[in-house]
Amino acid sequence: MKTSILKPVMGYIAGLLFGLGLGISGMTDPARVLGFLDLFGAWDPTLMFVLGGAVVTNFIGYRLVFKRPNPIYGEAFQLPTRQDLDARLIGGAALFGIGWGLSGYCPGPAFASIAGLTLPLAAMLVAMVAGWFLAKAIPARS
Repeated sequence: MKTSILKPVMGYIAGLLFGLGLGISGMTDPARVLGFLDLFGAWDPTLMFVLGGAVVTNFIGYRLVFKRPNPIYGEAFQLPTRQDLDARLIGGAALFGIGWGLSGYCPGPAFASIAGLTLPLAAMLVAMVAGWFLAKAIPARS
């Protein structure tokens, strides 16, 4: 098979594994996230263990992958080059955190939960798409 065909297939498989991981771990349930943020109530540490597993997996995975001269299904690694912090980045991160804390959804679990669409999930998805358009409308610093 050609690399041009395999690249999206591998992306699909990676997304499928990510969605399955979210579903199996229960992270598509916004109550888990909200329970994690409820430090002085019914605190649920599950999210901490899922995030810890992701950090360990990525720590090991990146070390293995970067031993290769290039990706298997690409010509070169696509890594960010900017290292500065600007108002767009900080504002976007703040809005992401506020939205995640209010709704209990971040984009991955929201898309993984779309089959059981509820009004709060629909509101979160609409707000997220509006945020994408807003981010495109705000001029970026070169």
